Amino acid sequence: MAIGPEETCVLLTTFKRDGTGVSTPVWWVDMGDGTFGFWTSSASGKAKRLAHTARVTVQPCNQRGVIKPGTSPEEATARIVTGAQHEAIHQRVVAKYGFMTKVTKFLAKTVMLLRGKPSYPYGDRGVIVTLGAADATP
Repeated sequence: MAIGPEETCVLLTTFKRDGTGVSTPVWWVDMGDGTFGFWTSSASGKAKRLAHTARVTVQPCNQRGVIKPGTSPEEATARIVTGAQHEAIHQRVVAKYGFMTKVTKFLAKTVMLLRGKPSYPYGDRGVIVTLGAADATP
């Protein structure tokens, strides 16, 4: 896997129904066995796109989504998880990123409030990514 433990973020590309890719930098944690996890909101575009296709690509990047030089996207599959799997991801993200998880939650809620929009659930779903191309159905 080209994504090493020193990487802070991964550029995750999910795909719309028309095949257009949408890339987002995400925090990630190693889940073992060639998989990694991250959390997202059930109301996020990522979650909506993953509901119709499990196909994603991943690539090391910085917090702003600028890809790491000398790397290329890797095909992968992703699935949304809840329950014990989500809790395992949650614990590992908090252990890896610490206080920043509280800062980003506060900022997300504040931005939604300032925009006059209802607040989305924050990190209420986990996503497990398995490297390697596979069937793109959910």
